Amino acid sequence: MGSRDLDGDVAGAPERPAANAAPASPRVEVRRHPDRARYDRASIDAILDAALVCHVGVVVDGEPVVLPTGFGRAGDTLYLHGAAANRTLRAALEGVCVTVTHLDGLVLARSAFGHSMNYRSVVVRGRARAVTDPEERRNALRVVMDHLLPGRWDEVRQPSDKELETTAVIAVDLADCSAKVRSGPPLDPASDRRLPSWAGEVPLRLVAGTPLPDPALRPGIGESPSVAAVGRRFPGFPPSAG
Repeated sequence: MGSRDLDGDVAGAPERPAANAAPASPRVEVRRHPDRARYDRASIDAILDAALVCHVGVVVDGEPVVLPTGFGRAGDTLYLHGAAANRTLRAALEGVCVTVTHLDGLVLARSAFGHSMNYRSVVVRGRARAVTDPEERRNALRVVMDHLLPGRWDEVRQPSDKELETTAVIAVDLADCSAKVRSGPPLDPASDRRLPSWAGEVPLRLVAGTPLPDPALRPGIGESPSVAAVGRRFPGFPPSAG
């Protein structure tokens, strides 16, 4: 497995050339399997917008910390939020690495060493800024919620002044970012293709279950449009042909 990625391939030709010319800076350059790099914003934005969770890496008291959290994107900005006392968000003001990964499948080779995964990933590097303007703070929280469930913000109670006071919001610019994508079958060398081992791909994806109403839900309240849309966004697998 690679240090930045989920690669395990050892042979074979590149899958396809990178979608654009060059990284924004050397620190987001994809060095292992550079043919899988994507530096164009269309590819990067699509991967970010399809994700529900990101991982935030910072240094707190001299130690590395990586935590999962929700997020939202508005144009060239990622917004993250948490408790006002959140040390991770404060540390992000000095430097942060935000990552997103979609696991699209397992890649099974004929050798143990050749196994890999299909994935779409993004790395964002930079220094976050604290969002203090009241209008931007409220809009950022809306962006985060509507990223999770589009339209949900307008279906629920808005944050109170006290709730806003206890919430920290930070913004990370997308100026320094890159994506990396792997797809397709294993890249076994010709000498391994004669081995009597099954090889191929096992696709994976996120599937929504049936919404479970709160036991305290008042009678007569049905699913709102944002909830009903989750099943369309993450549909189940079709029935097996076998």
